[in-house]
Parts: sequence; structure tokens; C-alpha cells
Amino acid sequence: MEEREHTQAKLSQLRERLGSGGLRSAKMLVGSLHPSEVARLLESLPFAERAVIWEMVGSGNEGDVLVELTEQVREGLIESMSPDKIIAALDGMEVDDLADLIADFPEALTQEVLRSLDHQDRDRLDAVLSYDEDSAGGLMNVDVVTVRPDVTIEVVLRYLHVRGEIPDGTDSIYVVNRDNEYFGSVFLSRLLTADSNLSVAQIMSTEVQPIHARAPSEDVVWEFENRDLLSAPVVDDHNRLVGRITIDDIVDVIREEAEHALMGAAGLDEENDMFAPVVRSARRRALWLGINLATAFLAASVVDLFQTTLDQIVLLAVLMPVVPSMGGVAGSQSLIVITRAMALGHIDRSNAKVMLRRELLIGMLNGIAWSLVVALFTYLWFGDWRIGGVIAAAMAINMAVAALAGFAVPVTLKRMNIDPALAGGVVLTTITDVVGYMSFLGLGAMILL
Repeated sequence: MEEREHTQAKLSQLRERLGSGGLRSAKMLVGSLHPSEVARLLESLPFAERAVIWEMVGSGNEGDVLVELTEQVREGLIESMSPDKIIAALDGMEVDDLADLIADFPEALTQEVLRSLDHQDRDRLDAVLSYDEDSAGGLMNVDVVTVRPDVTIEVVLRYLHVRGEIPDGTDSIYVVNRDNEYFGSVFLSRLLTADSNLSVAQIMSTEVQPIHARAPSEDVVWEFENRDLLSAPVVDDHNRLVGRITIDDIVDVIREEAEHALMGAAGLDEENDMFAPVVRSARRRALWLGINLATAFLAASVVDLFQTTLDQIVLLAVLMPVVPSMGGVAGSQSLIVITRAMALGHIDRSNAKVMLRRELLIGMLNGIAWSLVVALFTYLWFGDWRIGGVIAAAMAINMAVAALAGFAVPVTLKRMNIDPALAGGVVLTTITDVVGYMSFLGLGAMILL
């Protein structure tokens, strides 16, 4: 927490120096920041100030900063750079980071970057790019240290000494045969403390199971979370070692998923630039506003069906917003619980019916309890038990339907390959509004007229 506050203080200080014209001191402060801190700063600045700060970033750090930026901000900065400067910024980058960057480059620029690499790095990059970016292969780093199972610990230590360095984030080396098939892992802590005359096969661990290169990123996150991994080997269809995934890659995935869920609930893209041109941002948001407007007219058309009822019983208009509002909240609670459970892999065919029954019972219990409260309050307010009964029955119906929809909507959208975080709220609101108005006004027309 103290480190985070210190970083925020430095970023605030940098903005002040930039505003006061202290460019020399600002440049020194930029040089002291971590690439991720520079990225957060760039994302928080308008275009003019962003360009000034970007010029202050050293050529050796430009590539690392670009990796940390959101897609739109990165695209804007790359457009201002010449191809030669871009290639220089990418020099020496880790292959997995380089793959993340050039996946969004124009084809011509991608080809220039590939031509600038040596044969080995080009083959490594092609290996990463051959997999989907949201898969284990897309996340992996191909820079790994491997040993044979029949060599001794003494030989391995001499090999590491001659090698001189090991990849960042390495907590274990991998055991393979001559065909590069994965056998197991040797933790560095075990390697340094074991008898040097023992063979690698005698101290290697087979508990760390490899992850298939085509496994989706959510499965990879599950493996790291539930097996307390710091790194994991990645293999192809033939069990050949193709790379490794480290915990820092998983932290990035978790953060991206959290941002996606937060922004998706409002129909927004987490990659948006908060300082993008107004017209572009308005155009992006307009789509979901238009969808919401269409669903609002659908709910309004239901109300219009009962115009005669409202003309005769004006009190219904006063109470009308209560029923869809309570249904919306109840449905949102179920929607969030089910969407989270789906993201964590907690729902499958074996327990789907149990989850559905549970959410339905919760909705019914809350519907009955709060409908009695609302009925009593309405009776005390208007002195008419019939109106209290109508709103109580409508609320019980809508909250039960809302709980059912909160389960069914994300499951159905997932099967249709539509992101529940992006579309679930709009669909759910439509259902609770339509059912709420229909039940309240329909019961009102039946009982009060």
C-alpha cells in the first residue's frame, strides 16, 4: 500500500512539473519510473501532454512501456513513430511481449519487424503467433531452460554457470528427452541443495502437469489459482515442450478480465482511451444507448396496453416504478453471481439444475418477504388493501422471474458466443421491466376495475 501511494505521489508530482513547465526535472522523474508507471501516466494525460511525456521516455524503455498501454493509447503513440524508431523500441524485447504488440500492428509494419529479427527469434515469434492470443500458447514465453533426465546435478550446475543467465521469473527448469518431450520439472531450490552426484531424474518433480498450448486463458488462470503455481510448462499435441507461463502473465490476464467485467457491464470497451476524441467516444457509446432505448420503448408499449387502467386508477402510476425496480436489483444479483461462477468454471451440466433451483428459491423467498412489506406500506399509505395485494403479487412474480432470468440470460448468451458481461445487463433489464409492468398493471386491471 505504501509503495502504491508513493507511486501515485510521484505521478502527481510529475503532472505538476509538466503543468509548470519544468521539463528538465520532469524528464528526470520520468526516467525514475517503472515502465508500467509511465504507461499509467500516459493513459491519464490528454493528447498534447501525452506527446511531451512520450518524448521523455528513453529509447531502451519505449517497448516495455508500449506493452503496458491499452490498445487505443498504444495505437496513437505508434502512429506518431517512424518504422525505424518502432523497430528500435522493440529491440531486445521478450518474445511473448513482442507477440502481444505486433498482433495489433498493420501488416506492413509487422513484416518490417519480422525482417529485423534474427532467424531464431523469428521462429520463436512465429510459434507464439500461431496460437490464439487468449490461449496458453498466446501467453507463453518460449525462452526456457531444459535438461536431460540422465545427467547429474553437477553437470546441470556447470551448464547454468556457462550459460551465465536464466530467463526472468524462472523458478524451475524443465526435463525433456532428445525429442523435447516433457518429463518433469526441477525446482531451482531443489537443484541448489541436492547432492551433486544425483541425476536429474532422481530429483525432478512430476507433480506440475503441463498445460496444453491451446488451452483457453481462463483454464490457465484456474490452474495457477488452484495449484499455487509460480510457473508452468506449456506443451503441444505431442507433449513437446514449447514454452512456459509465469505468474506475472496470469496477473495481467486477471486484471484484464476484471476491467472487462467492470466496463462490459456498461457496454463499454476496457481498451478505450479515456482522452479519445469526443466524437469517436460518443459513437462507441451510442450503440448500447440505442439498444437500451429500443428496450425502453418495448417496456413503454406494455404500459400503453393498460392506458385505460391508468386513467381510471391513477394510484397505479405512482406505484408503477417499484415493481420493475425491485425485479431489476434481484435479477442483477443473480446475474452477477452466475456470471462470476461461469468465469471461475464453477458451473457445468452436473450442477446447473441445482444452481437454477437455488437462485429461483432465493428470488421467491425475497419476493414474498418484500412483497408483504410493500403491501403493508401501501395499505398504510393509501388505505386500500386491494392495491397493496396487487403490488405484492406483482413484486413476488417479478422477483421470481428476475432470479430465473439472472441464471438463464448469462448461460444462454454464453452458448450463443455472446459475452454475458457485455449484453447480460441490457437483456435482463428488458425482461424485468416488461414482466414487472405486465404483472402489476395486468393484476391491477383484473382486480381493481
